[in-house]
Amino acid sequence: MSNTTHASAVTEAMPPGFEDEDFAAMLEESFKAKGGSGKGELKENEIVKGTVVQVTKDFAVIDIGYKSEGQVAIQEFGMLDGKPNVKIGDPVEVLLESRENDTGMVVLSKEKADKMRIWDEISAACERDELVEGTIVGRVKGGLSVDIGVKAFLPGSQVDLRPIRNLDKLIGEKFKFKVIKFNKKRGNIVLSRRVLLEKEREELKKDTLMKLKEGAVLQGIVKNLTDYGAFIDLGGIDGLLHITDMSWGRVGHPSEMLNVGDELKVMVLKFDPATERVSLGLKQIQEDPWVHAAEKFPPGTRVGGKVVSLTDYGAFIEMQPGIEGLVHISEMSWTKRVKHPSKVMAIGDVVNAVVLDVDAKAKRISLGMKQIEANPWTLLEEQYPIGSVIRGQVRNVTDFGIFVGVQEGIDGLVHVSDISWTQRIKHPGDMFKKGDEVEAVVLNIDVENERFSLGIKQLHPDPWTELPTKYPIGSRVKGKVTKVADFGAFVEIEPGIEGLVHVSELRDERVENPRDVVKEGDELDVKVIDMDPHERKVALSVKQALHEGDDYREYMRAQQSAGKASFGDVFADKLGKKGR
Repeated sequence: MSNTTHASAVTEAMPPGFEDEDFAAMLEESFKAKGGSGKGELKENEIVKGTVVQVTKDFAVIDIGYKSEGQVAIQEFGMLDGKPNVKIGDPVEVLLESRENDTGMVVLSKEKADKMRIWDEISAACERDELVEGTIVGRVKGGLSVDIGVKAFLPGSQVDLRPIRNLDKLIGEKFKFKVIKFNKKRGNIVLSRRVLLEKEREELKKDTLMKLKEGAVLQGIVKNLTDYGAFIDLGGIDGLLHITDMSWGRVGHPSEMLNVGDELKVMVLKFDPATERVSLGLKQIQEDPWVHAAEKFPPGTRVGGKVVSLTDYGAFIEMQPGIEGLVHISEMSWTKRVKHPSKVMAIGDVVNAVVLDVDAKAKRISLGMKQIEANPWTLLEEQYPIGSVIRGQVRNVTDFGIFVGVQEGIDGLVHVSDISWTQRIKHPGDMFKKGDEVEAVVLNIDVENERFSLGIKQLHPDPWTELPTKYPIGSRVKGKVTKVADFGAFVEIEPGIEGLVHVSELRDERVENPRDVVKEGDELDVKVIDMDPHERKVALSVKQALHEGDDYREYMRAQQSAGKASFGDVFADKLGKKGR
């Protein structure tokens, strides 16, 4: 019989101290002894049969048919029910170590005989390509030590199909192994469990491949967890259960749902026979909760849920596993300007909301948190009727107006056009700053669009409404030139009210450039020739005022030459002629 099996050898070196050189030498001597022994001849280092003739406290005396008897230490027989497992008359096989010791007795060993017998059995098993059974008893360099009757070495690479990080957890476990290296002379045995697992896996794989098809539901075992999913052993072949296919709800990490070793049923979503890649689903075995979402959560329903995600534009609330709704940032408060959802809530918070809209087909639900409370905008019309006067602080100044605080979270806008009837305001900041106290009139409340319009100029009557009475067409007035343009000059006839003297109304003769005739700051006598209070336009004329002045002086000279020298007479006569 060969000393080495036909199993493929592995290159792992035996750990230091694993071999017993003395025992190996003894085995070698045993082979020589067996080869040259004759019938009835006892040789040293040979297994012989004997009978127990006496049992003492420390030894069992064995008769092997030799001129003297031998002793075997009592502990070599083991214990049974707390007593040595040996009695007088028991047949026993022992190793003849020496024919005679100092006391004249034969030196025997049952333990060494048992080991030699085990080596013979293991050698025979190797020849027949059979498996051996053993218990993992400890960690050694490079792998594990296994008791198969004698100590054998299990390399770390041969423990399982995949590397095992914690080999200590296998200590005490009993498995079957294949001997992949056997050297009886050197007392060297190397085992493999992986070879058996690979063979079993191939058998399982054939059976599993016959069942694999899209839509099939198979039993599997969680083999490994990653950040993106779990690998499921379906029996000889692994499939990937992606994290998005584990639950209809949100899963942060696969470990929240699964543990290595868990058994579960999964559905085959996709199978590629060429690459043997399998995609699996767990949630697909259960009904999609969105199927009944529209019935369960109609608009107006008040719901509670946990905040599972925050974005710049809102927060996602899990109403039930698999169904989330979005609270847009604009639906979080009636009055507060929420810059980011994190200012209002945090992930994990439980909040209440109202369903605003449901689109089950698109798997979208719109929620509102502010709708839990009464809308303060609906009460504004009662609190601040149109035309009422309010007082508040300027909260913000912009290019187009100022915002005045009406109540907590609600501001009213005074548009730049509603600040003054007459002043031309380039920027509201020229007149107001934050914190100023102002009075204003309520102009309009738009509840739907949440807009509150105020006016400051409305605190006083519009001077333009009185202008036609104050300055009827044909009346003369003095004014100051405020601006000169290519088409004429603007003349202020009273604070904030200007009229235009068109270039054609400056002189009788043609004026090419108004700046040749007038300049800013000049005081002019003008005549009102047209007016439109609604458009806030007044047309003035310098030449018509001049003409009227010339006629008047000429008429005065004529009347004076006729003997009517008094001013009152001339004025009365002038009025009389006009009346006729």
